[in-house]
Amino acid sequence: MSLDAVLSRIDTDLDAATGRLFDLLRIPSVSTDPAYSDDVARAANWLAQALAELGFDASVRATDGHPMVVAHGGPADGRHILFYGHYDVQPVDPLALWTRDPFDPAIEQTDSGKVIRARGAADDKGQLMTFIEACRAWKAETGTLPARVTIFLEGEEESGSPSLVPFLKANAEELTAEIALICDTGLYAEGVPGIVTQLRGLLGEEITVTGPEKDLHSGLFGGIAMNPIRVLSRVLANLHDAHGHVRVPGFYDGVAEPSPTLKKQWRDLGFDAERFLGAVGLTHPAGEDDRTPLEMIWSRPTAEVNGIWGGYTGAGFKTVLPSQAHAKVSFRLVAGQDPHVLRESFRDWVIQQMPLDCHVEFASHGASPASRMDISHPAFEMARQALSAEWPGEAAFIGGGGSIPVAGYFKTVLGMDSLLAGFGRDNDQIHSPNEKYDLNSFHRGMRSWARILDGFAA
Repeated sequence: MSLDAVLSRIDTDLDAATGRLFDLLRIPSVSTDPAYSDDVARAANWLAQALAELGFDASVRATDGHPMVVAHGGPADGRHILFYGHYDVQPVDPLALWTRDPFDPAIEQTDSGKVIRARGAADDKGQLMTFIEACRAWKAETGTLPARVTIFLEGEEESGSPSLVPFLKANAEELTAEIALICDTGLYAEGVPGIVTQLRGLLGEEITVTGPEKDLHSGLFGGIAMNPIRVLSRVLANLHDAHGHVRVPGFYDGVAEPSPTLKKQWRDLGFDAERFLGAVGLTHPAGEDDRTPLEMIWSRPTAEVNGIWGGYTGAGFKTVLPSQAHAKVSFRLVAGQDPHVLRESFRDWVIQQMPLDCHVEFASHGASPASRMDISHPAFEMARQALSAEWPGEAAFIGGGGSIPVAGYFKTVLGMDSLLAGFGRDNDQIHSPNEKYDLNSFHRGMRSWARILDGFAA
């Protein structure tokens, strides 16, 4: 059977595959810092060349920002699938907290096994290379791929993807496929893979409340002058009621309940909220008190204050009544919520709470909708069985508490669902110093994609 030969090839080629990943990890493709622009382009060229060597028709495509890589391979008349990953990485600051050079990858032995240590090891270079190496093994053993494959690699994911939607619209016909495969997520638990079928969207707002035209002496003006920190604190305290529900009018409009089947599957996962929270020094779920912990993380919208400041915050003490107070608030959204409608509703709600002598200004920080996949597509069950055959635990359809906007854009711009399967772990320290990727995840990830590719064979 060709699949057995492909899996065997992956096993014997693990050292070489790891070496190729190391070559990519050595390129400091930090997309948000202009000082690394040449390195981002170098990473794109490296990937395009690697794909061309595998027989893909690969090219680097210019954008107004960092380049995209697009490659086509496999039989022209096969089922068409799109694979997405991103080759850019987060900045490495603070560098002093790294135990080694972030762009000098190495395999390290840890208490939980061998890991690949480097910036981008898990997010997302190691993950995207699992798919490319699976394609390599298929080509080496069979001379072709089991399906028509388009690979689409982005260079701006870690800096807000400003070129993504224009690029998708300009190249919609070329990129549209039966389904998109995305490898930028993680395992549900140790040895238990998950297929993310719903992702929350994200809405960000910055609030500035202004009272007096300048900072005031609190002895002269305290009590008689309105303090904007007091006003803003009251607004933020009003965001939630005593049961954890968000109080912005219309916030829950359009929010659907998970199906009974999905709720049962989530219950069967045996999620331990105390253990989950205990890892960060907490003990008790603090969200909506009429929801299960997994519902809170995966299928319910949230409102969170991410930062608040105003007045004097330096060393010592200054008895000032500040002119302004500021806060950053983010909302994680679920399917059925319109981020633009909610932005206006939130702003109106804040404005209505402004007293005399205070006014409020807002700054937008992104607005992406949530994604919910149609798991009736046969690819989802096929992929679940393929992952279950590879990993110790049975794969599950799970939710994702975070946001991967590209999945929503694939749906709204290209009209196709995304199948999100990744092999990261919660402790991979992505976006933080000493990022790592479990070597077993890299190995099994390649084997997983090889099995899924086999499922798309005509």
